Amino acid sequence: MSVRQICDLPQSGVIESGYHRFPVRVYYEDTDNAKIVYHANYLKFAERARTEILRLLDLEQTELNRRFGLFFAVKDCFLKFVQPAYLDDLLEVRSRVTQMRGASFSFEQVIMRRDQVLVQCDIRIACVSEKGGPARIPAEISQALNKF
Repeated sequence: MSVRQICDLPQSGVIESGYHRFPVRVYYEDTDNAKIVYHANYLKFAERARTEILRLLDLEQTELNRRFGLFFAVKDCFLKFVQPAYLDDLLEVRSRVTQMRGASFSFEQVIMRRDQVLVQCDIRIACVSEKGGPARIPAEISQALNKF
Protein backbone atom coordinates (compact mmCIF):
# COMPACT_ATOMS: atom_id res chain seq x y z
CA MET A 1 0.00 0.00 0.00
CA SER A 2 1.57 3.25 -1.07
CA VAL A 3 1.42 6.45 0.97
CA ARG A 4 -0.53 8.01 -1.89
CA GLN A 5 -3.16 5.26 -1.74
CA ILE A 6 -3.58 5.77 2.01
CA CYS A 7 -3.73 9.58 1.60
CA ASP A 8 -6.48 9.19 -0.99
CA LEU A 9 -8.81 7.48 1.50
CA PRO A 10 -11.80 9.58 2.59
CA GLN A 11 -11.80 10.90 6.16
CA SER A 12 -14.20 8.15 7.30
CA GLY A 13 -12.28 5.52 5.38
CA VAL A 14 -13.81 3.16 2.86
CA ILE A 15 -15.46 -0.26 2.98
CA GLU A 16 -14.32 -2.60 0.22
CA SER A 17 -13.84 -6.35 -0.20
CA GLY A 18 -15.12 -7.08 3.32
CA TYR A 19 -12.72 -4.67 5.04
CA HIS A 20 -12.90 -1.12 6.28
CA ARG A 21 -9.75 0.88 5.56
CA PHE A 22 -9.22 3.94 7.78
CA PRO A 23 -6.28 6.37 7.57
CA VAL A 24 -4.49 7.61 10.70
CA ARG A 25 -1.65 10.14 10.83
CA VAL A 26 0.60 9.89 13.91
CA TYR A 27 0.83 13.26 15.66
CA TYR A 28 3.19 14.40 18.40
CA GLU A 29 0.40 13.92 20.98
CA ASP A 30 0.28 10.19 20.06
CA THR A 31 3.93 9.55 20.91
CA ASP A 32 6.20 9.17 23.90
CA ASN A 33 9.47 11.05 24.38
CA ALA A 34 11.19 8.72 21.88
CA LYS A 35 8.64 9.73 19.19
CA ILE A 36 7.21 6.20 19.21
CA VAL A 37 3.43 5.73 19.42
CA TYR A 38 2.45 5.12 23.04
CA HIS A 39 0.90 1.65 23.27
CA ALA A 40 -2.53 2.76 24.54
CA ASN A 41 -3.01 5.04 21.55
CA TYR A 42 -3.40 2.07 19.22
CA LEU A 43 -6.69 1.44 21.04
CA LYS A 44 -7.75 4.99 20.14
CA PHE A 45 -6.89 4.39 16.49
CA ALA A 46 -8.93 1.16 16.50
CA GLU A 47 -11.87 2.87 18.24
CA ARG A 48 -11.92 5.67 15.66
CA ALA A 49 -12.00 3.10 12.87
CA ARG A 50 -14.92 1.21 14.45
CA THR A 51 -16.83 4.46 14.94
CA GLU A 52 -16.33 5.36 11.28
CA ILE A 53 -17.53 1.91 10.19
CA LEU A 54 -20.80 2.54 11.99
CA ARG A 55 -21.01 6.02 10.49
CA LEU A 56 -20.49 4.65 6.95
CA LEU A 57 -23.26 2.12 7.62
CA ASP A 58 -25.59 4.95 8.76
CA LEU A 59 -25.42 3.69 12.35
CA GLU A 60 -24.13 6.68 14.30
CA GLN A 61 -23.78 5.82 17.98
CA THR A 62 -25.67 8.83 19.36
CA GLU A 63 -28.61 7.99 17.09
CA LEU A 64 -28.51 4.31 18.11
CA ASN A 65 -28.67 5.34 21.75
CA ARG A 66 -31.57 7.68 21.10
CA ARG A 67 -33.55 5.13 19.05
CA PHE A 68 -32.79 1.91 20.89
CA GLY A 69 -31.46 2.98 24.32
CA LEU A 70 -28.26 1.02 23.68
CA PHE A 71 -24.53 1.56 23.99
CA PHE A 72 -21.54 -0.37 22.74
CA ALA A 73 -18.73 -1.23 25.14
CA VAL A 74 -15.48 -3.13 24.71
CA LYS A 75 -15.88 -6.51 26.44
CA ASP A 76 -12.63 -8.22 25.46
CA CYS A 77 -9.52 -6.87 23.83
CA PHE A 78 -6.32 -8.58 22.73
CA LEU A 79 -3.45 -6.66 21.14
CA LYS A 80 -0.29 -8.08 19.65
CA PHE A 81 2.43 -5.49 19.13
CA VAL A 82 4.62 -6.44 16.16
CA GLN A 83 6.46 -3.21 15.26
CA PRO A 84 6.28 0.38 16.49
CA ALA A 85 4.82 3.37 14.66
CA TYR A 86 6.59 6.73 14.76
CA LEU A 87 5.82 10.42 14.69
CA ASP A 88 4.45 11.51 11.28
CA ASP A 89 3.80 7.95 10.08
CA LEU A 90 0.73 7.51 7.92
CA LEU A 91 -1.04 4.38 9.11
CA GLU A 92 -4.06 2.42 8.01
CA VAL A 93 -6.44 0.54 10.28
CA ARG A 94 -7.98 -2.42 8.44
CA SER A 95 -11.05 -3.80 10.16
CA ARG A 96 -13.49 -6.60 9.57
CA VAL A 97 -16.31 -8.17 11.54
CA THR A 98 -15.36 -11.73 12.49
CA GLN A 99 -18.35 -12.81 14.59
CA MET A 100 -21.92 -11.72 15.26
CA ARG A 101 -23.73 -12.98 18.35
CA GLY A 102 -26.99 -12.03 20.00
CA ALA A 103 -25.55 -9.34 22.29
CA SER A 104 -22.00 -8.91 20.98
CA PHE A 105 -19.89 -8.76 17.86
CA SER A 106 -16.17 -9.12 17.23
CA PHE A 107 -13.67 -7.29 15.07
CA GLU A 108 -10.26 -8.14 13.73
CA GLN A 109 -8.34 -4.90 13.33
CA VAL A 110 -4.84 -4.62 11.92
CA ILE A 111 -2.88 -1.39 12.14
CA MET A 112 -0.41 -1.10 9.28
CA ARG A 113 2.24 1.16 7.83
CA ARG A 114 2.15 0.50 4.09
CA ASP A 115 2.32 -3.31 3.95
CA GLN A 116 3.90 -3.77 7.40
CA VAL A 117 1.70 -5.09 10.19
CA LEU A 118 2.34 -3.05 13.33
CA VAL A 119 -0.44 -4.14 15.69
CA GLN A 120 -3.03 -6.90 15.53
CA CYS A 121 -6.23 -6.32 17.53
CA ASP A 122 -9.03 -8.75 18.33
CA ILE A 123 -11.87 -6.88 20.01
CA ARG A 124 -15.30 -8.01 21.17
CA ILE A 125 -17.97 -5.34 21.53
CA ALA A 126 -20.94 -5.85 23.85
CA CYS A 127 -24.33 -4.29 23.33
CA VAL A 128 -25.40 -2.74 26.65
CA SER A 129 -28.77 -1.36 27.73
CA GLU A 130 -29.13 2.00 29.45
CA LYS A 131 -29.56 0.04 32.71
CA GLY A 132 -26.09 -1.46 32.23
CA GLY A 133 -26.98 -5.04 31.37
CA PRO A 134 -26.46 -6.97 28.15
CA ALA A 135 -28.94 -6.26 25.38
CA ARG A 136 -29.77 -8.02 22.14
CA ILE A 137 -28.39 -6.28 19.08
CA PRO A 138 -31.31 -4.90 17.03
CA ALA A 139 -31.84 -6.65 13.67
CA GLU A 140 -31.15 -3.43 11.75
CA ILE A 141 -27.65 -3.22 13.25
CA SER A 142 -26.91 -6.94 12.82
CA GLN A 143 -27.99 -6.85 9.19
CA ALA A 144 -25.82 -3.82 8.42
CA LEU A 145 -22.76 -5.35 10.10
CA ASN A 146 -23.33 -8.72 8.40
CA LYS A 147 -23.30 -7.04 4.98
CA PHE A 148 -19.95 -5.57 5.82
